Amino acid sequence: MRRAVVMSCAVCAVCLCGCCEKMPVQLTVDSRWQFRQVGKQEWMAAQVPGCVHTDLLRNGVIEDPYYRTNERDLQWIDKQEWEYRTSLDVTPGQAASKKAEIVFEGLDTYAEVFLNGQKLLEADNMFRTWKVDVTGLLGPGANELRICFRSAITEGLERLARHGYSMPANNDQAVNGGLKEDERVSVFVRKAPYHFGWDWGPRFVTAGIWRPVRVMFAEDSYLEDLYMETVEVGPRKALMTAHVQIVGLSDTRAELCITDRDNGRRLARETVHIARGSNTISLPVEIENPKLWWTNGLGDQHLYTFEASLNCEGKVTGRKNVLTGIRTLRIVEQPDPDGRGTGMYVELNGVPVFMKGANHIPNDMFADRLTREVYRNEIDNAVKANMNMLRVWGGGIYENDDFYEFCDRRGILVWQDFMFACSMYPGDSDFLASVEAEAEDNVRRLRNHPCIALWCGNNEIDNAWQQHNPSGGWKMWKKQSYTPQQRDQMWKACEDIFKEILPRVVGRCDGQRPYRHSSPMAADPTRHANLLAEGDTHFWGVWHGKLPFDAFEQNSSRFVSEYGFQSFPEMATIKKYALPEDHNIQSEVMLSHQRSPIGNDAIREYMGMYYNIPDRFEDFIYVGQVLQAEAIRSAIEIHRGNMPRTMGSLYWQLNDCWPVASWSGTDYYRRWKAMHYFATKANEPVIFSLSERDGKVVVKLVSDKLKEIENVQVRGRIIDFLGRALYSFDKETNIPGNMSTVILELDPATVGEELTDALLVVDAAKDGRRIARGTRYFSKIRDAALPEAEPRLDITRKGNDLVIGIHSDKLIKNLYLYAEDVEGFFSDNYMDVLPGESIAVVFTPAEKTGGEKFRSSLKYKHIRKTMP
Repeated sequence: MRRAVVMSCAVCAVCLCGCCEKMPVQLTVDSRWQFRQVGKQEWMAAQVPGCVHTDLLRNGVIEDPYYRTNERDLQWIDKQEWEYRTSLDVTPGQAASKKAEIVFEGLDTYAEVFLNGQKLLEADNMFRTWKVDVTGLLGPGANELRICFRSAITEGLERLARHGYSMPANNDQAVNGGLKEDERVSVFVRKAPYHFGWDWGPRFVTAGIWRPVRVMFAEDSYLEDLYMETVEVGPRKALMTAHVQIVGLSDTRAELCITDRDNGRRLARETVHIARGSNTISLPVEIENPKLWWTNGLGDQHLYTFEASLNCEGKVTGRKNVLTGIRTLRIVEQPDPDGRGTGMYVELNGVPVFMKGANHIPNDMFADRLTREVYRNEIDNAVKANMNMLRVWGGGIYENDDFYEFCDRRGILVWQDFMFACSMYPGDSDFLASVEAEAEDNVRRLRNHPCIALWCGNNEIDNAWQQHNPSGGWKMWKKQSYTPQQRDQMWKACEDIFKEILPRVVGRCDGQRPYRHSSPMAADPTRHANLLAEGDTHFWGVWHGKLPFDAFEQNSSRFVSEYGFQSFPEMATIKKYALPEDHNIQSEVMLSHQRSPIGNDAIREYMGMYYNIPDRFEDFIYVGQVLQAEAIRSAIEIHRGNMPRTMGSLYWQLNDCWPVASWSGTDYYRRWKAMHYFATKANEPVIFSLSERDGKVVVKLVSDKLKEIENVQVRGRIIDFLGRALYSFDKETNIPGNMSTVILELDPATVGEELTDALLVVDAAKDGRRIARGTRYFSKIRDAALPEAEPRLDITRKGNDLVIGIHSDKLIKNLYLYAEDVEGFFSDNYMDVLPGESIAVVFTPAEKTGGEKFRSSLKYKHIRKTMP
């Protein structure tokens, strides 16, 4: 006999007013789950939340899906049906409750749910929250809960057959999954699109209980939701509306209170009538002297804890707390005074703010691995890199609450896509109804988070399809033959989803945030996208278009929401999925972990433009990371230098979902690539932006700070690689707040010397402290004669950290430090060591380690050592 599941109980807080409570009991069903393949006899231990793949891995049935080419051998899993079961142990009192409900926060994807053999639910959308009334269906003692998952592939194929033709979904790796090229079923399945493969991800079409399961018992009316809507914000007062959703178990009158939990102040109290069923009641709230929520770098991220409480006949029968912030935010799109375009910027609390950040994808293929610590690490990395926005891209998932909480607490705004990307979708009534329910579930779940800046309908669909522009759109989509009727049918579905359903849901459930139907999108939504003069753009001329890095300058649009460049992860990560015999970028294993069809060729081609291509595999990996870092650094500095014309720079991408060659700045194991180090510096509050125009170097100072910085000393010098000064200048200036300012133009010809082996170094100092540094080389590193040099390293201990003093009399280009046998984090890396200067880098070991072990493990590379 199976043992009854242990259900953890969330106990309600003590009533502030001291009266009796009759609160609902919430139980989390999270232990003693079992699973099996349908048709097999053996039940195995399962983890909930979890999925079939990780359950099979934990039970030793499959090997690590990410190792070498194991992915290929695991494609059978998504063609099978799977069954999960547990037993709910219910007390007699709970069984007799006036209301009992089971809540499934996430079922992936086609699931039938049975309680004691009785069918409760058929689920068909991974992104939905499913609530089932089980009042009177739970008996005292053990109750069997069983969930059968049908194959998303089988279901998708059936839906494709009914639809009559395949639709564009080029990132769906159907062939890798054992299907035919035209059997791309992902568009028919409301499930994370990236599970079907992408050009940076594998194909693992998962199934399982991917978010928590809860049981709720209630004896009286209770609170189901609280939404705190900011209506108006002034310096002395903020007006808000508390929207409270109440489930009435009887017709009654009750007292509804709204309280600021941080200071115990009651903000509103009203006697209300509650009808049986769902009730929504809105109460006005005033906050005196509001403390505003600001993004990282501009101010504090003050958060308020508001509580709604329901008192029925002297008993508190419901409480709901939300953590939220008070701020105003607009996406401002105004025509330029000269009529040549339309600007786009984020206005936060009345201030235009340049958005510095990246695109986010899920941190793993398997959702049960998305722990709170994983999210904490990701947002920490974004904050350390001086970011203030992440774009949650539409091919992944609506992230777990932890992700948004950390963004709230750390000041990271979120551009939130709905989960549609790079595909066309069906438009039948069942599909559209599912989309609407999905959108409402997630908008309601996330709307209290101050980090959410806007909702966006999809990724790149308008730009890829371009219904009314026969010569536009993606070439790979234009190659597919569709009848005019089919094209109209697909476009009608897009218009229904992105211009009717989704904006309707946002307007109904979250009236304070803007909605954009696609990204990229022009200021005029009736026009097609990716226009430099208006709206947001995705610029892939560098990388896909093979344009040089200076093309970022000519293509700096109003808000650049995607651009990127690839690299491999560092060797420590490669060694986790590849053996030494795999260490060739064209090996079977390395190609399996490089999903871009042009990836390796593009890296090699660009490397040949700017660097000497190394022969050794390890050196190639290192130079590739430097190459990627230089591409993204140059783009960020160009975008920021073009303020206020350009007001957003979100590169692709921040993170990885498995160990792979990709566009990420941090790899699957959260190790920083060179790019993340470079982005950290390029995103600092005050930077130099150095560019070339008409043969001259244009020197700009860029400041995110809201106030002017006065009496800044700017010192520039041109030095050769041995430290010899060739030219210098000094200038005192003020740095205006929140803008980019040209401080001078430098003509290299005035130096009167050959500058192939020289660089410009510009420093800005305030009260003797350096606040910004910029460097620009006068030739490509490929063409420069880098000196042979070795750094002097002096290691000292400071608490648990190790401080590495670095000095060289000659230029060392892109010094890369690594410790082969000690895991940890370097505060800076891949840096240029200028002649005669000293640098201090702090190494924080993951575990306490001795200085001698670190000394023996510490190694380094630099560009000169990779050259012939």
